[in-house]
Amino acid sequence: MTAARESIHGQWSSRWIFVLAATGSAVGLGNIWRFPYITGESGGGAFVLVYLACVVLVGLPIMMAEILLGRRGRRSPINTMAALAEDEGLKPAWRYLGWMGVLAGFVILSFYSVVAGWAVAYIVYVASGTFAGATIETSQGIFDGLTGSAGSLVLWHSLFMVMVVVVVARGVQGGLEQAVKYLMPALFAMLLLLVGYALFSGDAVSALHYLFEPDFSKITGDAVLTALGQAFFSLSLGMGSIMIYGSYLPNDASIPQTSIIIAAADTLVALLAGLAIFPIVFGYGLEPGQGPGLVFITLTIAFGHMPGGQFFGGMFFVLLTVAAWTSAISLLEPVAAWMVESFGWSRLKSCLVGGGGAWLLGIGSALSFNHWAGFAPGGRNFFDWSEFLSTSVLLPLGGMLIAVFAGWRMRLASTMEEMGGGPSAMFRAWLGLILFVAPVGVLVVFLEGTGLRALLVDALGRLAASVFG
Repeated sequence: MTAARESIHGQWSSRWIFVLAATGSAVGLGNIWRFPYITGESGGGAFVLVYLACVVLVGLPIMMAEILLGRRGRRSPINTMAALAEDEGLKPAWRYLGWMGVLAGFVILSFYSVVAGWAVAYIVYVASGTFAGATIETSQGIFDGLTGSAGSLVLWHSLFMVMVVVVVARGVQGGLEQAVKYLMPALFAMLLLLVGYALFSGDAVSALHYLFEPDFSKITGDAVLTALGQAFFSLSLGMGSIMIYGSYLPNDASIPQTSIIIAAADTLVALLAGLAIFPIVFGYGLEPGQGPGLVFITLTIAFGHMPGGQFFGGMFFVLLTVAAWTSAISLLEPVAAWMVESFGWSRLKSCLVGGGGAWLLGIGSALSFNHWAGFAPGGRNFFDWSEFLSTSVLLPLGGMLIAVFAGWRMRLASTMEEMGGGPSAMFRAWLGLILFVAPVGVLVVFLEGTGLRALLVDALGRLAASVFG
C-alpha cells in the first residue's frame, strides 16, 4: 500500500514545523523587493486583490497538488514521480517531471546564492557605517564596486553556500527543522520591528497610499499577467522544494489547511516588507521604482542619513539574508535527498557534491557582472540565461505537468485519500481548479515568460487576416 510508504529521511515533528519550512521556502528575496514594488506600480490595493485571486485559482491548487505528490511518494521528487507513475500504472517517463523540478531548483540555487551574497556583504557595509552621509553617486559606486569585483562576489557567494550546506547536511530534524524553527520567528520579529521603525521615522501616509490605495485603472492585461506570474513563483512551485517538504509531512496533517496558511503567510511577509521599505523611501524623497536597486542603492542612502540607520539598516540586510537562506536550503534539499536515495551516500557527502556543483555553476553568474559581462549570446549573459531557463521555462512547465498529473492522470481514489478521504466541498473545488483553471494559468505564465505569447498572438492575427481579410 502506498499509504504505508515512509521517507528514509524522517519527517517533520509537527504540521506547524512544515508550515514554517514551506513558508521559509516561499519567502525569499523576491518578496522583500519585487512584490512591494510591483504592487505600488500596478494599482496598489487593486493589484493585491488580483494577486490574491491568482493565488486562490492557480497557486494554491498547484501547491496542494505538489504537497499531495510529495507525501504520497515519500521520496525525492525524481524518485517520487517514478514511484507514483508505477503506482498509478502510468509510463515511467513521468519521472522526468521530478528531474525537471530538481534541475530547475539546482540552477536557481546557483545564481540565487550570488545575489544572496550581496545581502550578506551589505550587512557588513551598512552596519559598519559605509553609507553614512551617502549620496546616490556614492551608493551606486559601492554597489558597482561589489558587483564589479569577481573576487568579492565569489567570496560572498561561497560564504552563503557554506551556510546552506551546513544546514541541509544535518538532516530533516537536526538541520532543516532546527533552522526554520528559529529563523522564521526571527524573520517575522525583525520584520515587525522594522515596520514599526519605518512607520514612525518615515512617511507612513504616502507608503500606505502607494501600497493599498486601489487604482483599478492600472489593472491592465499586463498587470494581471504580472500577478499571475508572481502568484506562481512566490510560492516556490515547480522546483521540487514543496514536493520534498511535503514528503516529510505527517499523514494526519491537512493539506488544504496548511497550504492556505503558507500562502497567507507568504503574502503577509511581502506586504509587511513594503511597509518596512516605502515609508523610508518616501520620507527621504527617494525613487520607489527601482527593483533590486531599490534595496541595494536607494534604501542604503536613507539608512546612511537616518537616526539609528546603521543598526536598523544592518538588521534589514540580516532579514534579507535570512529570507534568502530559508529559501536556498529548500533548493538544495531535493538534490541532496536524491543522492542519498540513489547512491547511498551520506547526507554530508550529498550536500558537498550538490552544493559544490551549484557553487561552481554560480561562479559563471558571478562573472556575468564583471569579466564575462560582454559575453551575451542571444542578448543574455550567463546569469540571465540561468534565470531564463530555470524560471521561465522549467518552472512553469513543471507546474503545468504537476497539475496534469495530479488532476488528469492519478486515480481519483488516490487524490481523495491524500486530500482527506472524501468528496468534500474543498476537494471538489480543488479538483475543478487543478483540472481546468491551474494548467491554463501556468501555460499563460510559460507563454509570457518565454515570449511565445507575442509570437502566438501574431500568428493568430496573421491567420485571421488571411482567412477574413
